[in-house]
Amino acid sequence: MKTVGAIEIRRWSREEYEKMIETNIFPPGTRAELLDGEIFTMTPQKRRHAAAIRATEEALRTAFSSGFDVQVQLPLALEPSSEPEPDLSVVPGSWRDYADVHPSSAVLVVEIADTSLEHDRDCKGSLYAHAGIADYWIVNLTDRRLEVYRDPAQSRRTLSGWTYRTVQYYAPGQQISPLAAPDRRIAVVDLLP
Repeated sequence: MKTVGAIEIRRWSREEYEKMIETNIFPPGTRAELLDGEIFTMTPQKRRHAAAIRATEEALRTAFSSGFDVQVQLPLALEPSSEPEPDLSVVPGSWRDYADVHPSSAVLVVEIADTSLEHDRDCKGSLYAHAGIADYWIVNLTDRRLEVYRDPAQSRRTLSGWTYRTVQYYAPGQQISPLAAPDRRIAVVDLLP
């Protein structure tokens, strides 16, 4: 446990978190995720956010037509203390491969960000880098661009000790290829509502 002044911060394991879900400790309809031992609740989605999820899902399903599963807001069992639910993730295989267990990695993780932009860049970006996710994208609705994070590496400048060395920004008129599908091109405008 981490101590802050006279207060101890209790961190949860993924196993404890999953038991909480199984025993219905969260009220019905609560959207939550476990990030580095802390439980975060997620705010309800605005229409533009939901539209960007659908647009990105459509583009990713076209780019990853076989051998991969595009998951929408489903858990990734990344570490013993983290089970994020990214807006989209692309995992190897089929959904049938994960009927009894959450995927433990992804070839691409995408977050849709408007009010959550800083959290997605810092907290989630560091978490995904630490988990070795090679390709992390943020569909930035505020600035209408795609932020692409690659080359995870250790860093003394971040709280978790991990970051991405390469960050690139793509405008609506540009295209991007996922690392796991380098022969496929996705138009950035197709990710934006």
